[in-house]
Amino acid sequence: MSDKNKEFVNLDNARHNDQRAVMEEIAQNEECPFCPEQLEKYHKQEILRKGAHWIITRNQWPYEHTDLHLLAIAAYHVEHLDELREGSFDELQGHLVWATHEFNVEAGGFAMRFGDIKENGATVRHLHAHLIIPSKERGPDDKVRFKIS
Repeated sequence: MSDKNKEFVNLDNARHNDQRAVMEEIAQNEECPFCPEQLEKYHKQEILRKGAHWIITRNQWPYEHTDLHLLAIAAYHVEHLDELREGSFDELQGHLVWATHEFNVEAGGFAMRFGDIKENGATVRHLHAHLIIPSKERGPDDKVRFKIS
């Protein structure tokens, strides 16, 4: 999906140099990196699960101090919660429960940003969510930071 009037990535939110390089290519190509047509072009992690509404994969650039960082990427281009199709949250719940069993998750967090990536802190406009499992080996002051804004 290409839209010349829309930025699909926010370079200001890049956390790694290699991530920034990929995002610069995405911006130049004016393509949504999470749309199914482009996902494999930019995202080099294995797809773990697919449904009608969501694709589950590892985050290519996991947050610091995590043992596991999965992404649930909307399987079609949406940017806001009200654009999701009926049944999408039920399916998402199924994927999250599967992941907690598959990876023996005892504790973690789930987070999603939506809307304008200049405001919400996301790197990619296409709606996606994070399942974040903190590292058991982190120090007492090593916190996983999920940016919103």
